[in-house]
Amino acid sequence: MRKAVGVSGTKALDVLVLNAGSSSIKYQLVDPLERVRRAVGLVERIGDGGPGEFSHRVGDGAPQESQRRFPDHDTALNAVLEAFAEHGPDLAEGRLAAVGHRVVHGGDRFAQPTVIDDAVEKAIEQLAPLAPLHNPANLEGIRVARRAFPHVPHVAVFDTAFHQTLPPHAHTYAVPAEWRERYGVRRYGFHGTSHQYITRRAAAVLGRAPEDVNLISLHLGNGASATAVAGGRSVETSMGMTPLEGLVMGTRSGDLDPAVLGYLGRVAGLGLDRIDEALSARGGLLALAGTGDVRDVLAAAERGDEAARLALDVYCHRIRKYVGAYCAVLGRVDAIVFTAGVGEHAAEVRARALAGMQGFGIEVDAARNEARESGERFISADCSRIAVLVIPTDEEIEIADQALRVVEAA
Repeated sequence: MRKAVGVSGTKALDVLVLNAGSSSIKYQLVDPLERVRRAVGLVERIGDGGPGEFSHRVGDGAPQESQRRFPDHDTALNAVLEAFAEHGPDLAEGRLAAVGHRVVHGGDRFAQPTVIDDAVEKAIEQLAPLAPLHNPANLEGIRVARRAFPHVPHVAVFDTAFHQTLPPHAHTYAVPAEWRERYGVRRYGFHGTSHQYITRRAAAVLGRAPEDVNLISLHLGNGASATAVAGGRSVETSMGMTPLEGLVMGTRSGDLDPAVLGYLGRVAGLGLDRIDEALSARGGLLALAGTGDVRDVLAAAERGDEAARLALDVYCHRIRKYVGAYCAVLGRVDAIVFTAGVGEHAAEVRARALAGMQGFGIEVDAARNEARESGERFISADCSRIAVLVIPTDEEIEIADQALRVVEAA
């Protein structure tokens, strides 16, 4: 295995991780070997006509913030490059080993991180109908970055890739063959980068190899998903062909009887576009409690708001139902892991989601769960047969790790 080298020929250590959305670019310059973030930044409101927000922070220093117009991603990325040149770290030093790009949907074509060439670009474009809100924006970021860094390898890391190990009985929908074969209707799963990182970290915390561990990973943020991992491989996951299926989320409904769509079309005259928009952007906690932020829901429930109480009950019941189902899928469970914003910080959600599961060998220790701690930790009771962990996710480090491995193996 050769070591990656920069444009200047010196040993390259850094990976620039880019997450391009339709109106934003999030980025980090990461040294994955030392687990150090050398710079972190964000460009928002790209292409909306008004002044956009820009922030660039070097190491642990104060962020350099400004407002200006960003008519397109080219302009935004040029601003990022200017910030690196002015405030550092200097990308021209030859330390840049790769640019890692988050890509939401790889369909069934991409099961591994992939060095990007024109053919890969074309494939990502062809997969856009499966993720129309995400893949085109991801692709725009790739194209702009490839122009900006033509001599540095670019690597696509796909959110769906970790779930390509789902067995056919888990990823197949019982729908007409033409839908499956011609249109690619199947379960793909998402948040794979996070679930893959959590799998490795959970195994390390347990002192075991990933291939020896069965776990249930609960990524609970504004988007939320559950994944059953057997021997380090995803074998079942809650999100499906799109990120709409599964758990209740901030603005997404999660699981729903598909006949609801036809019913609303008949009795309410709603078209599919309106229904899809409502389920994706006006469903979930927002529909139940008037806010998609779990912190606000918890506060309102504490004040006695009945809608918020119901929303919290529905949210946690759905998590508990998936945990129980995945215990059945796995047979043996070594750990349940909470991660992402809600999973890492909402002790009440963790407690409610696993309440009453002592018969499964799952018991949360109240004091450990409620302790104001951060970082990787156990929150299960000593008598719990299944460990319950909180592990902060780090998708940027995972993307950097995967990108560097691909480049070094080339």
